[in-house]
Order: sequence, then structure tokens, then C-alpha cells
Amino acid sequence: MTAPFDGQPVWSTACPDWERRIVASESLVPFAPLFPGEAAAAMDVFNGLRVVDAPGSPMMADAARPWVKDFVASIFGAYDPDSGRRLVNEFFLLISKKNTKSTTAAGIMLTALILNWRESAEFIILAPTIEIAKNSFDPVRDMIRKDPELSDLLLVQEHTRTVTHRLTNATLKVVAADNDTVGGKKAVGILVDELWIFGKRDGAENMLREATGGLASRPEGFVIYLTTQSDEPPRGVFRTKLLYARGVRDGRITDRKFLPVIYEFPDALLKEEKHKDPAYFYITNPNLGTSVDVEFLEREYAKALQDGEDSVRGFLAKHLNVEIGMALRSDRWAGADYWLRAQNVDRALTLRRMLERCDVVTCGADGGGADDLFGFGAIGREKITRRWLAWCKAWAHPVALERRKINATWYEGFVKDEDLQVITDYPEDIDGVVELVELVKKAQLFAGIGLDVIGIGALVDALDVIDVTQENGLIEGISQGYKLSGTIKTVERKVIDGSFVHAGQPLLNWSVSNAKVEPTRNAFLITKQASGKAKIDPLMAMLNAAVLMERNPQAKRSVYEDRGLRKF
Repeated sequence: MTAPFDGQPVWSTACPDWERRIVASESLVPFAPLFPGEAAAAMDVFNGLRVVDAPGSPMMADAARPWVKDFVASIFGAYDPDSGRRLVNEFFLLISKKNTKSTTAAGIMLTALILNWRESAEFIILAPTIEIAKNSFDPVRDMIRKDPELSDLLLVQEHTRTVTHRLTNATLKVVAADNDTVGGKKAVGILVDELWIFGKRDGAENMLREATGGLASRPEGFVIYLTTQSDEPPRGVFRTKLLYARGVRDGRITDRKFLPVIYEFPDALLKEEKHKDPAYFYITNPNLGTSVDVEFLEREYAKALQDGEDSVRGFLAKHLNVEIGMALRSDRWAGADYWLRAQNVDRALTLRRMLERCDVVTCGADGGGADDLFGFGAIGREKITRRWLAWCKAWAHPVALERRKINATWYEGFVKDEDLQVITDYPEDIDGVVELVELVKKAQLFAGIGLDVIGIGALVDALDVIDVTQENGLIEGISQGYKLSGTIKTVERKVIDGSFVHAGQPLLNWSVSNAKVEPTRNAFLITKQASGKAKIDPLMAMLNAAVLMERNPQAKRSVYEDRGLRKF
């Protein structure tokens, strides 16, 4: 925080030096409480609450680590008593499992209920399931029962998981969330527990928007998102909030009303695999030594290593907040294990950049019925290195969104990434493929497009308009099934040796993680039938392009064009 300007505090919620801070076990809250008096009053209440499930039922003053107190002080210290407005009103905390998340949540919301001045105000802890709602309510109930003064001040109703302030008639209620339970709420303060689970639910973003709508008329209000990392690649509202929180933390997004506190490993430590060293477990476990036992973590990690890669990923996600890049299945394609290695990912790669870096590009397309994605893939051969660079895009008819609800939250994220386009009607998807093929063709890099031999007649007809036809050798039918196994093996080897680079697009990552391998007597298959409802159309489009690139097509553009002596 800098010096006040015209009597108002000036602050930033960005924490650009968070990597140094987290390694040094320093606070991740980048500013002191904006209104120290408000923070001090709140901390008097918070510190007096008791942690009933800890030995001796200590007060928060003794049990809570400094990071907890900093976070709590930032919430209540953002309230301006003169204007009645909370200057920072949205908070995001990502913390590893067992770091007193539920106890902290209970303490924050009880403190808010006690300090609240608004008559009949509503405070809500929003849990994704009934079981989590119970786990969130129990610490609230126990804190009240352990303190005679609070027992006189607050009425606890266990059957409805509600606490009522006897003087203001304000309530704190713990609810298992759905559209019916949050509709019409006018809450002053909302704490959303385990946001990662909400991320798996179709429509969760709209539900949370409805739940937090009351803040528009309650300037003193707040919303807090508490969560551990997801047990699968982040999606839905969790992914949206996590990416936004990282953007604010890193200073790429300016939002002084949003405070992110994210306990995760810096990229440098992840690349060095320091997160697998118990000496670094403290990075995402600021409660290590109190509510988190280091011997427990070491033992659980050793057990996960014995149980296999899937178990290790689960341990790293929940206990060390290591984001899962791909949800890999036991019958996965072997290349998926290496797909997200640093040498295989270039997040700056786009189709246009591929055209700048490559001497030849092949394309592929794949789609099925109305409830499938229509996938497009491009593979470019990089000049000098001759590495293969891959990029994809897909289109979806609204029918796909209706019939494949299980994939809805994935699709929402891909649309925001601009890698998936929801069309209004046909043939917008085919028009999109033709536009991309024409872009490659105009760059004089196009070496053909591969399609399923069953074919998409409408696409073949549309490509004819830009003089891409079977007769001139620019469209080729690609046999699927066992005949594709050689190309699958080629791509797999190139992924393993690092000569296959992709853009790190969540859409393509998801498709790769969905790919189910079926061994046969003399080959192995990746088929849509085997993968079921989990879509692999972008991957299949990429493999169709790979068939053509395997043939080592010749570059068509001259060296003079590459040197900028001729325009195209």
C-alpha cells in the first residue's frame, strides 16, 4: 500500500514477487489492512474463537498461523466505516488439503455475523454437497458452544444448519448449493467452499452469479472463494476464477477489489521437480507442523509412488496444489504421458505463427454427427529444426451442448479460450475449416488435407471452391482403424523424443486425455467408439494431418520468399 491520496488509501492486490515470498514463507497478502482499526476489531473477535477439534481447544490467537491472520485481517480491514463500503470485496484462497480451511471459513463467517450492523442480514457458506455443508457447519457450531457468551448471543439450529444473531436477527446459514437454494438470496457475505467441485457442474457460474447478486445493494458485502486444487484438469467456474486470480496476482489484470492468495509452486520449482521433494512440501502447506503432519505427507507420497502414476497425480493435486494438466486413463495412449512436458509445449504457438516458422503445413479434419465436435488440426514442419508443430480448433452445434451435458463445463472453457466455436447452424463449421485451409494455402505452405475415408461430402464440396480437390491431390481420404496405428506410433515417438510441439491448448490436451487405446492382434487402435462420450475429434483431425506430414512433403515456397525478397 502507498500513501493515501485525498484521504483514501491507495493499494494494489497484485503480488508480482509471490514466488520469492512463497519460498521464504512470507505473507502472500501484498498490502497492510486498509483500515487498521477495523482489522484490529475483527481480529479481537476472530482470535477469541476456539478450535474445538484441536488438542486443548486453543483460541485462534494461538492456533492460527500468521498467514491465516493476514488473510482474515485483509478481509475485515478493507471495510471503510465512514462510507460503509468494503474497498476489497472479492477474495480467492487456494490452499492445500488439511490446512484448516474449514476452521478458517467458520471463523471468518462467525466474525462477520458478530460484527454485522445490518438488521436481518444474511450470511451464507455455500457448499457443493451435503457432506461438505456438514463439515463446514460443525466448526461453526462447536465454536459457539465452546463460548458461553457466544451461546447467549447466537442461536444454533442444527437441523437447518443456521445460526441466528439474537440482537440483529442476522443469520449465518450453511447450504448445499443448487439453483433453488441460492435463488433470490440477498446475502451480505458469501463464502463458497471447495470451488473446484462447482467447476465440474454445468450452470455453476450462473448459480454463483445468482447467489452473489445481493452484493449490488450491499456495499459492505463480500464473497470469498476457498478451494483446494482439482483432482482433474481445472474446468468450469473454478478454472475461470483460478486463471483470473493468477492474472491479478501476477499483475496482468488490474482489479483492486479482488484479492488472490494462491499457494502453488513457482514454475521453476515444478520444472526442477522440487515439488516431489519433501523438503519443499511447506510451499503449499503453510500449516506444516500444526494441522499438517510432515510424516503423514511423506508416508502418503510413498504410498502413492507404490500405487502408480494416477495415485501420484492425485496426491500432488490435493496435498501440494499441483495442477493436473490431463486426466489420464489407465488405457491411455502412451504419448499422453509425455504430452505436457516443457519441451513439447509452446503456448505462444498459433496458426499464424506456425505459418511464419514452417516450410510446409498439412491439415486434417474430423467430425461425426450433430452431437460431436467438428475438429480441425494443422501440423507444420519447422524450418531448420524440422520439428512438427501442431495446432487445433473445433466447432460445435448447439445440439452437442444439449446432448452431452457431461462435457458442458469443458466446452465452456474451450469457448473462452477461443479454440471452440459454437455455431448457430450449419454450414458455419465447414466454412470455418475452409477459411483456415485457405489461410494456409495463401501462405504457399499447404500440402493437403486428410479426411476420414467415409468423408464429409459438404466439406469436400466447399473446399472445391478454393481449388482444394481430390483430383489435384490436395484432399486425401485417410483410412481409420488399424491402418492409422503406424501414424499413431510415429506421433507417439516424436512426442517422446521432443520433436513434436503443440500449443498447449486445453482443447487438444483434453482430446488426448480422452483417447482410449484398444490393442488388437497386430496393432492398436484409437477410435471414437472406444472413447465413447469423451470427445477426441480434434486429436483425430491432428492424426489425419500427421498421415500427410509423415510422407515428408516438399516445401513449395522459395528461399527468396522466406528472406522477404518476395511477397505472398
